[in-house]
Amino acid sequence: METKELSGELYSTLIKGGAANLRANAQIVNDLNVFPIPDGDTGENMSLTITGGVTAAAHTAAVSLSDVSDTIANGMLLSARGNSGVILSQFFSGIAKGFTGSEKADVRTVGFAFRSGVRRAYESVMKPTEGTMLTVAREATEYACNRITDDSTMESFFADVLDEMNRSLERTPQLLDVLREAGVIDSGGAGLVYIIDGMNKTLQGEHISDAALTFGNKAVDTSKFTADSVMEFGYCTEFLLQLQSCKVDVNNFSIDPILEFLNSIGNSIVAFKTGTIVKVHVHTMTPGKVFDFCQQFGEFLTLKCENMTLQHNETIVKDETKHKNAPTAAERKKFATITVATGDGIKETLKALGADIVIDGGQGKNPSSEDFIEAFENVNADTIFVLPNNGNIVMAAQLAADIYKDSKVTVIPSKSIGDGYAALSMLSYDSGDVETIANEMKESMQGVVTGEITRSVRDANIDGVDIRNNDYIGFSGKNMLASNSDKLEAVTEMLSKLEAEKHEVMIAIYGNPATTEERREFRRIAAEKFPRTEVYEIDGGQDVYDFEIILE
Repeated sequence: METKELSGELYSTLIKGGAANLRANAQIVNDLNVFPIPDGDTGENMSLTITGGVTAAAHTAAVSLSDVSDTIANGMLLSARGNSGVILSQFFSGIAKGFTGSEKADVRTVGFAFRSGVRRAYESVMKPTEGTMLTVAREATEYACNRITDDSTMESFFADVLDEMNRSLERTPQLLDVLREAGVIDSGGAGLVYIIDGMNKTLQGEHISDAALTFGNKAVDTSKFTADSVMEFGYCTEFLLQLQSCKVDVNNFSIDPILEFLNSIGNSIVAFKTGTIVKVHVHTMTPGKVFDFCQQFGEFLTLKCENMTLQHNETIVKDETKHKNAPTAAERKKFATITVATGDGIKETLKALGADIVIDGGQGKNPSSEDFIEAFENVNADTIFVLPNNGNIVMAAQLAADIYKDSKVTVIPSKSIGDGYAALSMLSYDSGDVETIANEMKESMQGVVTGEITRSVRDANIDGVDIRNNDYIGFSGKNMLASNSDKLEAVTEMLSKLEAEKHEVMIAIYGNPATTEERREFRRIAAEKFPRTEVYEIDGGQDVYDFEIILE
């Protein structure tokens, strides 16, 4: 069977197949992480990102290829997490732009859209690096587009894209030294290949199980709310509202009336507009009134209404944690700072230093752009500073900042917990000037070094350090420094290479894997080896890293 045109329905089906194929192979992509640490998450980030697009498509009434692709792209943008997920969302956003105005598309239009996707993906990265998923997308798109003829079909185009993607992926170690040294191909490129492979298989008529795609409703324990129960907590109400041109001026629509209404009948409110879609979250005793009020502006794409009394032991606890310290609408501030961390101890420390909201996340647990947007809405400030504290989270934070329009959002590119700690330690809004405050935060991060200790998940040789599976490894940023079967020996070697003795302050953040005895031994080593460095300790509570050590 030959397919000459791509419809909105077929495109949605192909995306679903691509997402299912990636989901089934996500762990393989995770394991391609250059650093052999137990938090390789590229496959997970890309899978969650594309699943956001699948979810959006599953709940839309759109028919044309233009509208369907735009819906999918918006879903991916809100779900994007990690650098790989953000780049993936931008690639499909560019494809959607290439389909603008198209009811259906022939092969040449599909090729044009893919080229648009490649341009958008490259533009999303400040300094594009070859040998990554960008290269894989670009080389495959050019190869397939150059082979388009009047006889080309969707089957031949996707087959050409997939063939060259596989070849390009195998070439990535030749273009990127870090891949060659680690003995792996690019993980983001591999994730993209699995997506296109899934799309190609679906086009060929092969069914790919989507059981692993998590966009349905989870089961709840109905025994917690009986005929004798009293409604105490109300309903957790969420929906996506597609603004309708027949009801409002879509382009100039303001969510202020919605916010005002929600504040009058509920709390824990999040409402923001992205494109022509409004996302709403509210806790209220009268969800019907919310639906009735908002339907005057458009129609619902998704609806979720959960009895919070019934789910008190689960949903409420999570939601109260998520919205903890969120100010009410009447408390709008001039400035606020949002940061990211994992581990209860370090999160509380960052709050004590001045962070208004600490998003739960970090290495191996990257927040999505939508997580940032919800935090922006909750913090309720004219100007918001964001400290991502991880190089793999900066792009998602920036994407959220670009989407959000109700505050001025400035992302300070902190790439480690040490960067964020230093910036908050010196945080001052006294100048009242956004640029001055941002520059002071950036300056405070200069000279700060963060070293981390965890277990290796495979053999490797990086930066001349010979690593054995299950060794304790120490590194700073992208620099591998130590590997040893003994945890404290690895810590000592790492600190020596970081020249800890030249720093005035050492802040040891203990993770959950670090035992009481190991913490005691660390104090002894620090006092003996680095006597001139003042040591402070934090019970961080993080899971991945036994030790995170900040040197100032």
